[in-house]
Amino acid sequence: MAPAIVEAMPATEADLFAHLEALGVHVETHRHPPVFTVAEAKALRGGLDGAHTKNLFLKDKKGVLWLVVALEDRAIDLKNLRYKIGAAPLSFAGAATLRERLGVEPGSVTPFALINDSEAAVRVILDAEMMDAPVLNFHPLVNTATTAITAQGLLAFIRSCGREPAIVAL
Repeated sequence: MAPAIVEAMPATEADLFAHLEALGVHVETHRHPPVFTVAEAKALRGGLDGAHTKNLFLKDKKGVLWLVVALEDRAIDLKNLRYKIGAAPLSFAGAATLRERLGVEPGSVTPFALINDSEAAVRVILDAEMMDAPVLNFHPLVNTATTAITAQGLLAFIRSCGREPAIVAL
């Protein structure tokens, strides 16, 4: 009888923080009620410093997956974005693909979820203006917290996940 196939469990917040610590990347995390949209995050964050972001998990017509990380107020036109990043026509990837590839739920999309993409299937696009901010804020795999990290810390993390992100003027 063939052995059962066991799927790897997605990383937890604790796994993420241990990974960041092992990289020597300092982060600070703030707890809050669940947020699912930029508008909800704005209403709850109070005086939390740093650049606040949105994360778009996209799929192009050729099946390539993309994670686009941008400033929260950045207008993103998917029709034009494809030309900037060299993609086929883009649409939002579904929740099942999000869970399968990045191990997070809708509303919790974050570049930190790259820790779960062991096959390096997701291409990463970072907003160039965002990367000029001294502090960036992202969910730490769940939407009940916000984790602050420097742009250099974010790059170190993404590279530790086997990616070289494209930094693009969006």
